Amino acid sequence: GVETFVGSSGRVFPKEMKAAPLRRAWLHRLRTHGVHIHVRQRWLGWDEAGRLRFASPDGEQSVHADAVVLALGGGSWAKLGSDGAWIPRLEARGIPVAPLRPANCGFDVGWSEHFSAKFAGSPLKTVAIELISAEGARIQRRGEFVITRTGVEGSLIYALAAGLRDEIESSGCARVFLDLQPDRTHEQVFEALSRPRGADSMANHLRRKLGIEGVKAGLLRELVSKEDFADTARLAAAIKALPLRLAAARPLDEAISSAGGVCFEALDSGLMLKTLPGVFCAGEMLDWEAPTGGYLLTACLASGRVAARGALDWLGVVGVTL
Repeated sequence: GVETFVGSSGRVFPKEMKAAPLRRAWLHRLRTHGVHIHVRQRWLGWDEAGRLRFASPDGEQSVHADAVVLALGGGSWAKLGSDGAWIPRLEARGIPVAPLRPANCGFDVGWSEHFSAKFAGSPLKTVAIELISAEGARIQRRGEFVITRTGVEGSLIYALAAGLRDEIESSGCARVFLDLQPDRTHEQVFEALSRPRGADSMANHLRRKLGIEGVKAGLLRELVSKEDFADTARLAAAIKALPLRLAAARPLDEAISSAGGVCFEALDSGLMLKTLPGVFCAGEMLDWEAPTGGYLLTACLASGRVAARGALDWLGVVGVTL
């Protein structure tokens, strides 16, 4: 019932570009299918009889269920409900849970106060980034990201976040290389910088010949020494491969999503916990991570479908198509 369109990226969006109408339509559809939604409830685990315990406005309640699908989220943005409070409740039942870690997250760099004050919030557009993995593989992406008060974040950073996080955890930091002119070769950049600049400053020369100004120019000033900035060959090399050291991932509570969760070896093919028959797990609480928020949503919904099928099989329900 919500009109959609396909964007230039091939992704599907609601025509009004608003989430609320989609949510209302979805809730209405669920209710017409007999779904009862209980709000202001917090799951507290199981009681000694194996019943589900809930804290509610009317006090604690116990519920017997023939099948349970847990879809309790990861550990990012606790104020919105994903606080990982379910972890000790499953671990107390012997369920292996991998520690939650930030995914699709920003990283700290440690900018100078001058650069941070001037450019925090500025998007860095039409750039490429390269990461050399621990195995020596060169991983390259092109896009844009944002300068933050403490470092960097945004779609281009999120695409490499898992590798960057793992590198920091193993080596103490991660180093990437930025290409500020991905549409030009190194030779073309060098040739442009080598043209006579007369009375122009190097800053004006960069702006006139390569269109480098604003945050890109500021980034060069921040990361390139005065000697290299004044040397055409070394400045050209820096423009094509500017080294950037990432010191730490931002805290889990700031991440778009989290890695870690219920280990897959604890689950059967229908996502039922092997040691807790009739209990299924789905979504971000499983031990996996997605490269973007869109893939995260898609895979969470897909795992919910698998868990629903598993629950129907467990209950012996036939004739239902999912």
